[in-house]
Amino acid sequence: MVIGKPFLNVEQIQNRVKELAFNISADYQGKDILAVGILKGAFMFLPDLTRHIQVTMNIDFLIASSYVKTQTSGEVKIHADLREDVKGRHVLLVEDIVDTGLTLKYIRDMLLARNPASLKICAFLDKISRRKVDIKIDYAGFQIPDKYVVGYGLDYDNKFRNLPYISIFKEST
Repeated sequence: MVIGKPFLNVEQIQNRVKELAFNISADYQGKDILAVGILKGAFMFLPDLTRHIQVTMNIDFLIASSYVKTQTSGEVKIHADLREDVKGRHVLLVEDIVDTGLTLKYIRDMLLARNPASLKICAFLDKISRRKVDIKIDYAGFQIPDKYVVGYGLDYDNKFRNLPYISIFKEST
């Protein structure tokens, strides 16, 4: 396993997170929101983001997966659902990375079926070149190339989530 030098450093990440929070705060002015973090990947991004959002909010989490090591299984599994009711609420779905879009579309559709007042998506990383489904990302941190990345919550086999930066990951041969 090889971890390269930072692709996105701590300063770049934190500056962009603050910009996203500013935009979200402006869009939700006067509204209460329910921020929903998708775990495990969003465990670093969500608290950094919500710390800077300047509107009233509740926070909840769901645990979903579709990856095994570096490959998507194509099957979305919900391991833990929300505790909060989304009906009639303004939901901000917070994701670490959008790749094929399959997991996010599944979760979005699941939550829309519960009749929220609105649902917007905030993704830290957006890998558009890998998209298999059409899904709108309302707030995107960074668009990245088709490289496997780790750090800032993103993992390889549940490792490297603790890195404070984003790095390109390569399996050693």
